[in-house]
Amino acid sequence: MHSEKQDPVKYYVGIDVGTASVRAALVDEFGTVVAHAEQPIQIWEPQPDHYEQSSGDIWAACCSVTKKVVHGVDASQIRGVGFDATCSLVVVDKQFQPLAVNCEGQNYRNVVMWMDHRAVSQVERINATRHRVLSYVGGVMSVEMQPPKLLWLKENLQELCWERAGYFFDLPDFLSWKATGVTARSLCTVVCKWTYTPDGGWDDSFWKMIGLEDLVEDKYEKIGNHVLSPGESVGKGLTPEAAQDLGLPEGIAVAASLIDAHAGGLGVIGADVQGHNLPCENQPITSRVAMICGTSSCHMGVSENPIFVPGVWGPYFSAMVPGLWLNEGGQSATGKLIDHVVRGHVAFPELQSKAAASAHSIYTYLNSHLDLIKKSLPVGFLTVDLHVWPDFHGNRSPLTDLTLKGMVVGLTLSRGLDELALIYLATIQAIALGTRHILETMQAAGHHINTLFLCGGLSKNPLFVQMHADITGKPVVLSKEVESVLVGAAILGACASGDFASIQEAMAKMGKIGRVVQPNREHKRFYDKKYEVFLKLVEHQREYRSIMNSF
Repeated sequence: MHSEKQDPVKYYVGIDVGTASVRAALVDEFGTVVAHAEQPIQIWEPQPDHYEQSSGDIWAACCSVTKKVVHGVDASQIRGVGFDATCSLVVVDKQFQPLAVNCEGQNYRNVVMWMDHRAVSQVERINATRHRVLSYVGGVMSVEMQPPKLLWLKENLQELCWERAGYFFDLPDFLSWKATGVTARSLCTVVCKWTYTPDGGWDDSFWKMIGLEDLVEDKYEKIGNHVLSPGESVGKGLTPEAAQDLGLPEGIAVAASLIDAHAGGLGVIGADVQGHNLPCENQPITSRVAMICGTSSCHMGVSENPIFVPGVWGPYFSAMVPGLWLNEGGQSATGKLIDHVVRGHVAFPELQSKAAASAHSIYTYLNSHLDLIKKSLPVGFLTVDLHVWPDFHGNRSPLTDLTLKGMVVGLTLSRGLDELALIYLATIQAIALGTRHILETMQAAGHHINTLFLCGGLSKNPLFVQMHADITGKPVVLSKEVESVLVGAAILGACASGDFASIQEAMAKMGKIGRVVQPNREHKRFYDKKYEVFLKLVEHQREYRSIMNSF
């Protein structure tokens, strides 16, 4: 018998810079994560609502985790590298050296994080202009976007930062520059966070109107005048210096990058669903929403034509899937909120010790504890008298109200583990109710959504997943690879290498379905009532605020 010689497997490296850590994965051409590594990165909070990082610390972590995942692999089989990152703002001087974004003048802290809310006054003034570019961000710009942060730097750090700045990068673009030496920006970042439009480019009148006319004067050199589509090959690939840093051969293809949530969307939304009896089977990809849920959550829906959704970012053309318009809903604090609520409870030490004794995570233990106390009730019904409004860090979508605060209704004097488990459950339900609010707003504007695709850290929590299925009434698809964001980054590298003809082809081949979670239809009436209460909570908050504002 003669055996045919098989071609060696092709590999791609996906590098993901999240809020608190950097991860890398070696992914094969079939979308399987072969190796994975993670390293924490530092966050500074010098004052409330100011969050900063170091681009040097981030790049060092990228190099460390990449070397780990490619160790022992034949370098000739590694075909491309893709980066994704949070939409944080990186500032460097004219020689590409880090420049302080803080009053202390500490240059190594040169990154204004995505979740930094220092520019509230600036974003209010930008929104007051009602400039036409705002129609592409849901009508209201978020404080988490880059123009208000740039304006803050100009107004508060004129000499220390603004006048010395050479380049302002979105973090994903900084990484592709660091790898290739090319300052080209990704269409994803500049469209979603900087007001660039694919047909018209930068709008001079907007920058002049908000007081950043100096960016126009140098033909946008500082914020990018060369734009590439996500997955497009950047320059000549890895520079010798970057190749040595990352432990990869010089010249390997490097892709134009994506924001982290968009990479997660890329990793899941295009998967082949044949045979899973899902409503999106034999339907266009526009019937799906990818939900990337970690520290915060993003809800990514695509359409063939632009759909303007009040309070939801976009429509952005080709910002995630080439040729399709993207709308992006979001919740500013989800994983961070759950952690805040659980760790801040008086019974947390008891939870911690009992979880450790059972060799389970605190969240696995809480889920088991809820099963113990539910008796004959469905778990979700335990919160019939306990309700949470989850906007502890303001509302990103669909209300776009930074001033909203969190609310809890139904507290008692009890301080035990049962009460901690219940507030944990109510918080997860509130996040899912917020997702329902976003989806209903998108559907009212013209989207036709019937299936959710979840990825990110919170998708590993079965209670979080089931609550989203039950509360939205839609099936939830979990990808075979839990690390869908890393698969999305690797898909970029695969496209840059030329091994796939298009992003869509790579998505279909490398995105795999793992498990489907169906909603429990018998619980619909209960969650419809919870949703009524949920919407009443924000009404009451605005009502009591109005009363106090008249004082």
